[in-house]
Amino acid sequence: MKLNRRLFTALAASSLALGLAMPASAADLAAIESAGTIKVGMLVDFPPFGIQDASGTPDGYDADVAKALAESLGVQAQIVPVTGPNRIPYLLSGQVDVLVASLGITEERAQRVDFSAPYAGISIAVYGATGTEVAGPADLAGQTIAVARASTQDTGVTEVAPEGTEIRRFDDDASAVQALLSGQVNLIGLSNVVFLQVDKVAAGKFDKKFDLSSQVQGIAVAPGSDALLEKVNAFVQTARSDGTLDEIHQKWLGEPLPDFVKTAE
Repeated sequence: MKLNRRLFTALAASSLALGLAMPASAADLAAIESAGTIKVGMLVDFPPFGIQDASGTPDGYDADVAKALAESLGVQAQIVPVTGPNRIPYLLSGQVDVLVASLGITEERAQRVDFSAPYAGISIAVYGATGTEVAGPADLAGQTIAVARASTQDTGVTEVAPEGTEIRRFDDDASAVQALLSGQVNLIGLSNVVFLQVDKVAAGKFDKKFDLSSQVQGIAVAPGSDALLEKVNAFVQTARSDGTLDEIHQKWLGEPLPDFVKTAE
């Protein structure tokens, strides 16, 4: 009997980690308001959206959004660090009430969680040396461009690059960026988040040439958390219209909230 219990416990833990077999634990808005605290799952290793400050306290774009959300609900934000793989299992198991965790809205994820209207977004674009004239895909002909192998930017560049474009694929963004900085390539396919870091070490040397794609991010709740989701959506809509999200985006990414986030349904 003890062995069977141990086996069941192990299987349950495994299912929880995968976010599969266990039923979703809906968040109770009334309980959150009564407790005076909302538990917010957040990445702390995805700058500038999620970081830790010098004292180890969660900070960044998502932390500011989490605090603003809590304020709109009249409660305090209790930020719970999560990782990319465990963030949805944490939500579905009730360990957090919501995720403000740079979670891109996709059809696959929408089958497991309920998303708010978009509160942020990441764009993928072609960047290169300031002054280099590359206005669109046709101008890639004769150019050498770096991308991280099998990444979104690899797919985007490959789809639009005309004949005569040399695409150099590297193992990760860091290696592709190093190729750009060292002059091995003229251009690079990169997310705006990573480019922000590039601009910090090579200020003004590179700029965006044209966009490839974009993905919006939503605040996620467990299925069945309808009352909470309604409040979250009201917060997002207000924060988009009154400039709150613009201010947070300017603070952490140095530019206004992207239009594709402002106009997303």
